Amino acid sequence: MTEEVALAFSVSRNQAHLLVETSCALVGRLPNTLAALENGDIDLYKASKVSQLTREVSDEIAAQVDTWMAGRLAERDPGAIRKSVDHAVQKFDPDGHRDRAVNKRALRHISLEHEDETMSKLSGYLPAEVASSIYTSLSHAARTRRANDKSRTLDQHRADLFAERLLAEDGHGKPRAHVHVYVDLLTLAGAREDPATLAGHGPIPGWLVREIAADPGSTWSRLITDPTTGQLLEASPGTYRSPASLARLIKARDRECTHPGCHRSAEFSEIDHITTWARNGGTDHHNCHATCKIHNLLKEEPGW
Repeated sequence: MTEEVALAFSVSRNQAHLLVETSCALVGRLPNTLAALENGDIDLYKASKVSQLTREVSDEIAAQVDTWMAGRLAERDPGAIRKSVDHAVQKFDPDGHRDRAVNKRALRHISLEHEDETMSKLSGYLPAEVASSIYTSLSHAARTRRANDKSRTLDQHRADLFAERLLAEDGHGKPRAHVHVYVDLLTLAGAREDPATLAGHGPIPGWLVREIAADPGSTWSRLITDPTTGQLLEASPGTYRSPASLARLIKARDRECTHPGCHRSAEFSEIDHITTWARNGGTDHHNCHATCKIHNLLKEEPGW
């Protein structure tokens, strides 16, 4: 069937396999997602995010995830749908998710792919918290270098640091970095197993959060929230530039760029005024949010 579909649609075998797999899952196990597709709330690509992340769970768990996602599909981008499905799978099948995670973490590897014009791609399939820590550390170091060396772009500095650290022979090849993990107190204490969030990655299971928290090198930050709404609290300063305490709060609250469809970690975003400072917009947690540099600048484009 896959081969016939590939010929009929003039697509690759892998694309055809995904199409058949998604179609079978929608008709056989995901009626609510299928209804959203038929109603035009989502397209086939977004529907595939639900089917892909539920392919290894039982029919019962798939049905629970499908029901939970019923009101969470419309007007959302594929990345946001993927994170919600990942959250739901961990929520309804914590034991199965842990078993699958253990198996996949055992498949970690480094791969080398040669490309054109003397270039190659070296990539690593790593546990999420390890990959995030590596990227965060490289980004911080690259920004420091970029401040003193404008002859190279931030990406070039990051790539050069990556190569230098891997080739280092002086024992400094394993830098530590600050990675943001958001977790409720009950999950951290092991009283429940709701998924936490790893900044820039998405939902991670409670057991992994507790492993990270128990690491002697981990650091902790306490954030005070409103007990009713969960809203982070902060006083309102009267300056244009956000003080460090307010910037930390906003980035912790927003978690990622607030532009729809953008999931760049708030840690690497800027603090932007919703109502501009020139129009008497205040510098406080009500009027400031995190946006990546691209979308911060995009807002200033004529006609946007």
